[in-house]
Amino acid sequence: MATHTHTGTVTRTNVQKASMVVGAVFLLVGVLGFVPGLTANFGELHFAGHESEAMLLGLFQVSVLHNVVHLLFGAAGIALAKSATGARSFLLYGGVIYLVLFVYGLVVPQESAGNFVPLNGFDNVLHLLLGVGMIALAMVLSKGHTKVRA
Repeated sequence: MATHTHTGTVTRTNVQKASMVVGAVFLLVGVLGFVPGLTANFGELHFAGHESEAMLLGLFQVSVLHNVVHLLFGAAGIALAKSATGARSFLLYGGVIYLVLFVYGLVVPQESAGNFVPLNGFDNVLHLLLGVGMIALAMVLSKGHTKVRA
């Protein structure tokens, strides 16, 4: 929980700080996906679908939808960082979402209509790392600060 000190400053828990950092990184990635030069083949940026040939940093396949999802996810991370419970939930459930995206990326063929986000091999690896990392942050940084109900 954020606490106010006698000097008027706000002290945030580590899980809140992590949620803010992760949210800020997602916002940054969402913005960078719209920057020509940082996104190769920018002229091939489509709204959605595997046909989008735009590649953030030349590695990660992106579309307008993909970038907007990053922006929304980042905004959620920052908004939920207002409380320790919200921050933990963002990291934990966001991590689960990214693990689901990892599995989705493995199951859905890259050239199929089902790959509407779009995702490629680099995205899949990143989603696995994000999922595991976000869940680990939620668990480690909120250890001893959450009540377990039976």
